[in-house]
Amino acid sequence: MFKNLSKELREFILRGNVLDMAVGIIIGASFGKIVDSLVKDIIMPPIGLLLGKVDFSNLYFQIYPYGIHYDSLESAKAAGAVTINYGVFINNIISFLIVACAVFILIKSINKLKDSVCKKEEIEKESTTKECPYCFSTISIKATRCPNCTSLLTDD
Repeated sequence: MFKNLSKELREFILRGNVLDMAVGIIIGASFGKIVDSLVKDIIMPPIGLLLGKVDFSNLYFQIYPYGIHYDSLESAKAAGAVTINYGVFINNIISFLIVACAVFILIKSINKLKDSVCKKEEIEKESTTKECPYCFSTISIKATRCPNCTSLLTDD
C-alpha cells in the first residue's frame, strides 16, 4: 500500500504543473520582498516627507496602557503596549496595489499574446482546410472527394 502511495506521490510531484506552481510560488515570494522594499524604502519616504516628515511604518494608535507615550512603535512593542499599527497597514495596502497592478499587466499581456497566436492559427487553418458539406469533417481545401465519407465535392 505504501509503495503504491509513494509511487503516486512521486508521479504527482514530478508532473509539470506541480513544478511550475512551485517555481511560481518561489518567484512570487521574491517579488513580494522586492515590492515591500520598494514601498518601504523608495515610495513611502518621499510621501512621508511631503506630509511633514511622517514615517508611515511608525504610525500607530496605542490602546493600552493609558497615559504613557512611546517615541516609536518599536519601543511601544518592546514595552508590551497594545497598539493598532495603521501605518504598517497603509504600507501593506500600497504593496498589494503594486502587486495587483503588476499581475494585471502580466495577465493582460499574456492574453493579448494568446489571442494573436490563436488568430494566426485560425487563419492558417482556414486557408488550408475546408469543411465537408456532407459529414462536416475538416478536409484539405484541394480535395475533390471527402476522405471520410467519400462524397464527391463540387465547387459551389
